[in-house]
Amino acid sequence: MASDSPTFSTSPILAFAATAVVTGLWFSALLAIPGLQDSGLSVVVARIGVHLVEISGTWAALSLAPLTKAQKIRTWLALAVPLTLWHGAAWAIVANGLLLPGATAIPLLPLMIVVPTAIVIVLLLRSRRIATVLDAMPAHWLVGLQAYRVIGAVFLANWMVGTTPGIFALPAGTGDVITGLMALPTAVVLAGGRQGSIRSALFWNLFGIADLVVAVTLGALTTPGPLQQLALDHPNLTTGTYPTAIIPAFTVPTSLVLHALSLRQLARRARPAATVAA
Repeated sequence: MASDSPTFSTSPILAFAATAVVTGLWFSALLAIPGLQDSGLSVVVARIGVHLVEISGTWAALSLAPLTKAQKIRTWLALAVPLTLWHGAAWAIVANGLLLPGATAIPLLPLMIVVPTAIVIVLLLRSRRIATVLDAMPAHWLVGLQAYRVIGAVFLANWMVGTTPGIFALPAGTGDVITGLMALPTAVVLAGGRQGSIRSALFWNLFGIADLVVAVTLGALTTPGPLQQLALDHPNLTTGTYPTAIIPAFTVPTSLVLHALSLRQLARRARPAATVAA
């Protein structure tokens, strides 16, 4: 028994350290290789990789649910296809420069964040099939998945080279990095079933949501347009520039959806078994 204790006590630390090392190496590469940051290759690769993990993880979650094979396939298609189309539509809008200042008469980015996110969350949380899947899958999956949030470090890199105002980059980038760094340690604690693990995961979710709200708000207030109130002498242009704009256009909405699903899952786990069954 004594030999098992160090493993449980250090695994969250090791998870944090591993995430921190990978993030540090990637961030150092962005600063050391200007062409890497200018090309946006890291954002493109990371975004595609996360999407593949999300749709494959959806199937993995469905494989644990008490559903027939036909039900699993239909449910996976009902989730993966719209998610991919949403991703593709956001990517096309960003790539065609429609989020650049003055490209449209309306603030398109806030609409892309609020409208689809609200619709998707309502549909998913009202679905009994999704509730069945959430009850079957491990609670730490949805938490650990968001380790990808460290990608927000690109805003800090942009600030360091002078292309993004600090009033946006520092809160948004730092909040994203903290959320991403703490995702795996929180997932490890949750998977171990330690006392207070659900409370820790709830706090992590709330912090992650607050980070996104702050980032979106500051992005709107610092980007040229009718909502700009800050950084008037050094406006924020990266939130509309390809490919960085794919982060607020798609990563932010899907992250909010993942937070909503995780909170629902954790809330059900925290309730007495008889209540959940009812």
